[in-house]
Amino acid sequence: MLTTIELRWFYPGQIPTEIEQWFPQNCSREKREDWYLYAPACDYLGIKLRQERLEVKWRKAELGVLCFGELIEGKAEKWSKWMCSDSTGESFQPSMVFGNSVWVNVQKVRRLQSYKIFPNSSVQAVSSNESIDNGCSVEITQLLIQEQTWWSLALEAVGEYIHLQENLYLMASCVFNNYRGTKLIAANSYAYPHWLDLILGNYS
Repeated sequence: MLTTIELRWFYPGQIPTEIEQWFPQNCSREKREDWYLYAPACDYLGIKLRQERLEVKWRKAELGVLCFGELIEGKAEKWSKWMCSDSTGESFQPSMVFGNSVWVNVQKVRRLQSYKIFPNSSVQAVSSNESIDNGCSVEITQLLIQEQTWWSLALEAVGEYIHLQENLYLMASCVFNNYRGTKLIAANSYAYPHWLDLILGNYS
């Protein structure tokens, strides 16, 4: 089980140019599609198929709104994640859920930059392949769901339980220090389960 503290925002449309330019340019980039199990009005549980494994996320706590200058306010949440793989390759295949209306396809193009946080609170950018015991990742993702285009910006802190919130705050203060993009507000700050309900609730 992995426990994280996250800040995330969702907005309709393409990623704004000023945010594209602000985000680290030499980071990893990947294109993929995930399948989410849609559970109406259940924003504390996320279940998805990704790269032939099942991932389950459970929100353990809502930590309130954090502010960083005049342009950034977001809702911090604590999540636990479980990942399950099948070495035989027989389970957790997209073909098993394709055509089932409760499973929703989300296409993503994600850019990710990971950071290691040292005991003296200094920060170092590292490869996304590197295992981090104490740090935070920053990601920006272009999304396509049911022919609707959205984008998301997120921070995800990892580490010892007592340092999680400190790691998130330290990283957010660092990366948003030179932020001059679109104002990010708490009303647009939530996790994937809430976003899915926002999108798919319109079709119920």
